[in-house]
Amino acid sequence: MTDECCQKKSCELEKLTQRQSKVLWIVLAINTVMFGIEVVSGVLANSLALTGDSLDMLGDAIAYGSSLYVINRGQRAQASSALLKGGIMFISAIVVFSRAVYQLSFDTIPTLEIMSSIGAVALCANLLCLFLLTRHRDDNINMSSVWLCSRNDIIANVSVLIAAGLVALTHSPLPDLAIGFLLAVIFAKSAGKVVSQAWQSFERV
Repeated sequence: MTDECCQKKSCELEKLTQRQSKVLWIVLAINTVMFGIEVVSGVLANSLALTGDSLDMLGDAIAYGSSLYVINRGQRAQASSALLKGGIMFISAIVVFSRAVYQLSFDTIPTLEIMSSIGAVALCANLLCLFLLTRHRDDNINMSSVWLCSRNDIIANVSVLIAAGLVALTHSPLPDLAIGFLLAVIFAKSAGKVVSQAWQSFERV
């Protein structure tokens, strides 16, 4: 009876891992493609908000790849992966903040058509990612951290669209810069949360 129970649990765990892996591959592909689209669009549109969102996509793609690497490994490896994700979020925050400071010396209004259209596409892509990851967010620290990354993407996407609307109303680049600074703060706070969870997981190992 015990052996049968163990085999059943092992089979269920293997199926869960396969489902997690399939989802992670899908969201990895989506984020990689969207990073390429957004980083080029952000530069062409002179949009800090769009550039910041592209870095978030890159960070998530790396995070999903890391999660795939540790999906069949132990809790310590998953905690290490979460620490990596936290580090990526911190780096994204620093990059976006630095670019915001740099762009303060210019008075270039972002190209609204590019900002709004690419921002809307990115929002749809990330809503799909969040939907796919939501059922797995409580599986373990690995899936919990990638779900948090995806949730942040939605916030970033909506922020880009808000920035585009405010730029259109004010004819000023300041809303775009303000959203860029806001994204940097969000990245930093999320990084702190992920690192804290990972550290607690290390202590339990």
